[in-house]
Amino acid sequence: MKLPEEEVKLFYKLYHSLLVYVNRRFGIVEGLNSPEDFKGFPIEEINKLRDRLYKDPELINSFVAENPLNFSSSELRIISDWQNFVKGRFLIFRYLKNYTIFLDPDEPPKAYGVLALTSTFEETLGSYLPVMVETVLLPFNNKIIYDSIFLQYRITFGGGIRRSLNDAYQKAKWRFGIITSLPFSPDNVEQQSDADKLRFYLRSERNREMYQEEIEELINKDQNLLTLYHQEMGKIHARTYRKRLREIGLKRGWFAILEGMTIASGATREELERTLQCILPSEKRNFVYIFQLRWK
Repeated sequence: MKLPEEEVKLFYKLYHSLLVYVNRRFGIVEGLNSPEDFKGFPIEEINKLRDRLYKDPELINSFVAENPLNFSSSELRIISDWQNFVKGRFLIFRYLKNYTIFLDPDEPPKAYGVLALTSTFEETLGSYLPVMVETVLLPFNNKIIYDSIFLQYRITFGGGIRRSLNDAYQKAKWRFGIITSLPFSPDNVEQQSDADKLRFYLRSERNREMYQEEIEELINKDQNLLTLYHQEMGKIHARTYRKRLREIGLKRGWFAILEGMTIASGATREELERTLQCILPSEKRNFVYIFQLRWK
């Protein structure tokens, strides 16, 4: 979850040089004249430079054009990419193997996969999540990092808010995936099909409650989506039936579910299909979900 050490050194070299350039242009912090000077300055002073930089991103173009420190073309490309920064409040939502999830829950919600610098976010913030922070996300060699400073808000989240945030996270993943590079544009994301939307709406009981109107709209406009609805709901009900059937002693067999009810069973699939032909109207056949109960 951290940027490699050599890349961390490169980031600080470039970023601190850019802030020094901003300071020389506007004389914001007295006594800060080189990247090496940053060790002696409090964050509050450095923040003044950050604020001025993000207020006028054209300063990045000016630095690249002037190249006062004779950086290489690859180094200048990294700095130029910082025009695509994302500044705001985020919820550090989940620690994953390859990155930490920074969640922007505002509509439409987005989830960024962010790498830490010298210390992991868990080492800095602890294991209890989510944590709200204010920071700036930067692109760095096709990855996303933060600009080394964040403001942490001492806020705790109750169960209801945590569930709504998880809903936002799931929606962000479904709609955009985990964003791992910048710039990001929703316009460049492949649009979800109606079938994909329906599967997402049906994924959990909470989703089914939240998106009840959207579900009805989809299944009413397309017979194929109505079939998909019954099949997906059948899968959901089958999980419960498998458990219950084993609890009452059944160990094998084939079963058919329609609208949440088990309507037929058989020792083999062929036997089950024959029963369905006898009892089920043909126009309902595609709505039936069939599952097999097996020995564990």
